[in-house]
Amino acid sequence: MPELPEVEVVRAGLAPAVTGATISAVDVLDARALTRHDRTMGAFEALATGARIDAAVRRGKFLWLPIGGDRAIVGHLGMSGQILLRTPDHAGDDRHVRIRLHLEHPEHGELRVDFVDQRTFGSLAVDRLVATTDGDVAGFSAGVTGEWARSIPTQVAHIARDPLDPAFSDAAFVASLARRASGVKRVLLHQGVISGVGNIYADESLWAMRLHPEQPASSISARRAHELLAAVREVLAKALAEGGTSFDAQYVNVNGASGYFAHSLNAYGRAGLPCPRCGTPMVREPFMNRSSHRCPRCQRRRTPRRAASSGS
Repeated sequence: MPELPEVEVVRAGLAPAVTGATISAVDVLDARALTRHDRTMGAFEALATGARIDAAVRRGKFLWLPIGGDRAIVGHLGMSGQILLRTPDHAGDDRHVRIRLHLEHPEHGELRVDFVDQRTFGSLAVDRLVATTDGDVAGFSAGVTGEWARSIPTQVAHIARDPLDPAFSDAAFVASLARRASGVKRVLLHQGVISGVGNIYADESLWAMRLHPEQPASSISARRAHELLAAVREVLAKALAEGGTSFDAQYVNVNGASGYFAHSLNAYGRAGLPCPRCGTPMVREPFMNRSSHRCPRCQRRRTPRRAASSGS
């Protein structure tokens, strides 16, 4: 599933092409791509057609396009979703195009945005915008702001800020770790605690910190928790600089190009290969219907130290 770097690469590619554009027409080729759309608001096509796109905004793995007033087009890529920029006369393999937005941009002319999804787990929807609970800017838009900036789609409101968000609270994250007895990887994947981190970047961050995925979060000191957050940010920033992680043709940017962070992975997908740090063969273990990848030597589970009894 695309994680923060992959979605940010898509957002950054979309932004200059769609900001200020008007949606001249909408083609819904497969209604399954509208599973998140609330039809009581009206038909997706009617709500989107004629709207002007104000920006491209992201929080965690969610992307949205404010379209005026209190509404936005919200996109979630699911397992295999892609948002591709194309010319109006683009000719190619359209088997998996689910929704097509036809745009007219004052500078770039006519454009097309195709929502492509092989497995149909992703979705687009028109959603209402509500004020952020902390009154801060809702998501990342590379400095583009407007009346919508402190408003967030209702479908995204429950998602925590991501670690690259300037408004992310380091103290709240550290406090959340201290309260949770579950494994640290489960906390990193909890989108209500920290958004945008998925299986790949959790494994990479834990390898960097020499932490076992099942190490109880509450056993991690405040100092180590701050270091873990720094490691998460470093991993995400590096992946973003390299265009994200692409293992197959499903993970591409708006122009269809793959990212190359897969060549920089130290843990994820490296079962049986030597640990880049100590040379011990990496292992792959079952984890929440997926897998964890770690070094059995560098990332051992530590037994929390017990406080001394009053009688000792």
